[in-house]
Amino acid sequence: MRSSLASKSGSGNSFQVLVCWKAIAYLRAAESLTWEERLDTSTLLRREPVGVVAAIIPWNAPHQSALAKVVPALLAGCTVILKPSPETAVDALVLAGIFSEAGLPEGVLSVLPADRPVSEYLVSHPGVDKIAFTGSTAAGRRIAAIAGEQLKRVSLELGGKSAAIILDDADLTAVAEGLRTASFGNNAESCVAHSRVLAPRSRYEEVVEALTTMVESLTVGDPADPATFIGPLVRADQQQRVRGYIELGVKEGARLVTGGPEAPGGLESGFYVRPTLFADVDNGMRVAQEEIFGPVLVVIPFEDEDDAVRIANDSSYGLSGGVWSADRERALRVARRIRTGTFSVNGAAASLAGPFGGYKASGIGREFGAVGLGQYLEHKTISV
Repeated sequence: MRSSLASKSGSGNSFQVLVCWKAIAYLRAAESLTWEERLDTSTLLRREPVGVVAAIIPWNAPHQSALAKVVPALLAGCTVILKPSPETAVDALVLAGIFSEAGLPEGVLSVLPADRPVSEYLVSHPGVDKIAFTGSTAAGRRIAAIAGEQLKRVSLELGGKSAAIILDDADLTAVAEGLRTASFGNNAESCVAHSRVLAPRSRYEEVVEALTTMVESLTVGDPADPATFIGPLVRADQQQRVRGYIELGVKEGARLVTGGPEAPGGLESGFYVRPTLFADVDNGMRVAQEEIFGPVLVVIPFEDEDDAVRIANDSSYGLSGGVWSADRERALRVARRIRTGTFSVNGAAASLAGPFGGYKASGIGREFGAVGLGQYLEHKTISV
């Protein structure tokens, strides 16, 4: 598979380039994996494919989610049923076509565009050996309950309410630029969005001012326009959900700094939401605890490092997050104390060789690299 996929990288097809990019960490892990080894003179350890995998993915990052599951499953020797969201079914069919062009035998990867009832059917089907799911925590709990009845293997990449901790020595210009993507990338319809900003009281208004300038600079409009940073949300119900949270934030007593529930000027038609910033937020508010999945950022004050760590960890989620500081060792000290699956220092990009996944309600299992590949393997001990 390696040579077939790699040969596509110069074709000019962005989808094919994406396949190569996402696959490479798994390919390296597979190359270095010992599939069968002797532990001692009388014990043999074998690694074998888990079997048939149902990969169920959401609409917000369809290629990311599909490749994170399909590639390791295939490398492990599994067959895969890919169940995309109805909103992005074409993406999955295009991806399947790329695998077919690369020489994957018919029937090894099947694509089944369908809605939620089919997902539940796959999860409960006795012919499926493992469920690999990305989506909401509520759906993940349902999948885990069904899979648990059959003791079926399951990995769940779920929601998040990640905290960006701004220490008092941070460069606020760099912070604002970094959070532009970390908090608002993909319209903030992202499980890893840094949607809680924790700011020191000593520089609180400076942080709010820097973030206000950044949020107000975000261009909202036609996603086909290169100048656009925030496009329409995926559906009307998602738009109304996000606007509802903005209204809730006002009712809870948060200070609406910029944005609001009204449609952006000139964009009354379409599923648009104004990028919104709340200040003076208490971490107990629903806008600080619940995943909004839209362009809404809240700023929460803290007293010192211990208080920042406490607030960051005071969440049912634990998927992502970050810390900003001029002192790398100080930032690492904070990073080691946060209960979350991935964490960045000063906006550093995550490596696909490292495992990705969550603590607590953010999921079970990991994706990417050697750890992600291992999610699709069974271990057999043979005594001789």
